[in-house]
Amino acid sequence: MQQRQLGPFRVSAIGLGCMNLCHAYGAPVSEQQAERVLLAALDAGVTHFDTAALYGFGTSETLVGKYLAKHRTRFTLASKCGMQGVPNEQGVKVRVIDGRPATLKATCEAALQRLRTDVIDLYYLHRWDKQVPIEDSVGALADLVREGTIRSIGLSEVSAATLRRAHAVHPIAALQTEYSLWTRNPEIAVLQACRELGVSLVAFSPLARGFLCGPLDVTAFDAKDIRRSMPRFAPGHYAKNVALLPAYDALAAEAGCTPSQLAIAWLLHQGQDILPIPGTRSVQHLRDDLGAVDVKLSADLLERLNALINRHTVHGDRYNEQASLEVDTEVF
Repeated sequence: MQQRQLGPFRVSAIGLGCMNLCHAYGAPVSEQQAERVLLAALDAGVTHFDTAALYGFGTSETLVGKYLAKHRTRFTLASKCGMQGVPNEQGVKVRVIDGRPATLKATCEAALQRLRTDVIDLYYLHRWDKQVPIEDSVGALADLVREGTIRSIGLSEVSAATLRRAHAVHPIAALQTEYSLWTRNPEIAVLQACRELGVSLVAFSPLARGFLCGPLDVTAFDAKDIRRSMPRFAPGHYAKNVALLPAYDALAAEAGCTPSQLAIAWLLHQGQDILPIPGTRSVQHLRDDLGAVDVKLSADLLERLNALINRHTVHGDRYNEQASLEVDTEVF
């Protein structure tokens, strides 16, 4: 597996996002299947595993801890705080964004227990709580660095301006945001800011939430599938977006790779400082994704790919109004 720099760490060029195992796209996989995916990734040379307190309200961290803790020296562990499940009046956990220093420190303590480790290598603020100055939230994470419970700090879904404010408090190792052929928002300002500050960019949803893997039956999504609330997957927009896929598949065939590999390879070609973290529930899909490291794309093919799928040819916003208010990323 090729290597890239993730803040102070040298990791596999492609990491594994661990959300899909238990969160966001319908019913969780069995614990046995989660174990198979995690260990297959490790055996294939993946040394960058990304999870969060939010995913399954702690379930993802628990699975990573249970099955990877014995291999802790073999990989870089990333997790996130600032967005998690909190019981409501009925005792049902609901998603809450909370960036107060005391909350972040308590979340880290609980995460360390679930992950069965003494230290988290890269700890992200999952969302900037706009009720709390970013300087205060990052200051709390800086305290954790000094205490030795985390090794470096990351941010997720923030703008270039917020990144700069945070970086002035404590060096930011990585910025995680959605980046793919059909989500180009980082190209507005964040990617340039990361490069100026020496911050790695971790690209989640590199496969466009499954869109670039092949046609999806959007009417068959699970009731809890978060894509149901995403405008691009609404029937009207999706009918226009899916029309892009035949030409896209033809480019993949020309490149001698699968559609999934083409999407990840495109990201790898955008710069050595970009690290995709596709998620999957399938060992077969995992191996297919990892094969993208060997795909070489010509300048001509990249040009045609960019012309085919970009912000002008994709229909619909990436988030609905509520989700858009919760992030701080620039928009076109």
